[in-house]
Amino acid sequence: MELRKSIETALKEHITGSFYGSGKIVTDSGRTYFVKSGPMSRKYSCEANGLIEIAASGTISVPEVIAVGENFIVTEFIQNSHPANDFFQELGRRLADIHRTASEHYGFREDNFIGDTPQPNIASHTEKYSWAEFYWNKRLLFQYRLAEQNGYATPDMKKRFLKLEKIADRIITDAGEKPALLHGDLWAGNYLCGPGNRPYLIDPAVYYGHREADLAMTKLFGGFGSDFYSAYMEKYPLCEGWEYRENIYILYHVLNHMNLFGRGYYSHAMSILSRYIS
Repeated sequence: MELRKSIETALKEHITGSFYGSGKIVTDSGRTYFVKSGPMSRKYSCEANGLIEIAASGTISVPEVIAVGENFIVTEFIQNSHPANDFFQELGRRLADIHRTASEHYGFREDNFIGDTPQPNIASHTEKYSWAEFYWNKRLLFQYRLAEQNGYATPDMKKRFLKLEKIADRIITDAGEKPALLHGDLWAGNYLCGPGNRPYLIDPAVYYGHREADLAMTKLFGGFGSDFYSAYMEKYPLCEGWEYRENIYILYHVLNHMNLFGRGYYSHAMSILSRYIS
């Protein structure tokens, strides 16, 4: 009841019918919203700030943030529907537009979350201007240290990780591009097909980084299709060598999934490490 009252206070309206804490709600005025709630956490305000950052780019639709509290976020409700034929082409073009939204340095104004894992974004002076340094320290090394704390980093993984560290700056390159606005967690569960076949992005883990990192995440679980990639590449072609670099960016998400869900992702992480070291 306390959560319901907090949301009603924020909306200045009563919620009608049953309330289960997360999902679609309807208010007395007939308005519909989407609520996500849980234990008290900064992740709700971080999600709101990520949605606002993407919205400010004017490149793709996101649900409007209506209210945010210590244990909830309320957004515009988007009715998800089955994509029509040109949906993925439009999504690819829109993502290319997002990635043309640039910053002068890497990171973001606040640390946020990737799923339930903290994601550090506050860059040191040198990390602000070095993608290789930022990505190694704030992404791969951070996740590896979590794996050590969780007991997943075997001696073999440590050996491979140390070898990767020695050559990481030869793999991780900005390809001469400025830091791009990234969704940060771009898997198939984080887009919607809204009214009029319009693409929407949800649940961001926003920061400014290299755009190859966003595209690599789309490959981890699939769900985007060839039309998406061809439309993206037509509008904003990737630089030479992206295929070689792709797995270094997938590694971050595989390590994160291992830290969140357990050893089932260990072999995948080890396989990626083996791609880059002898």
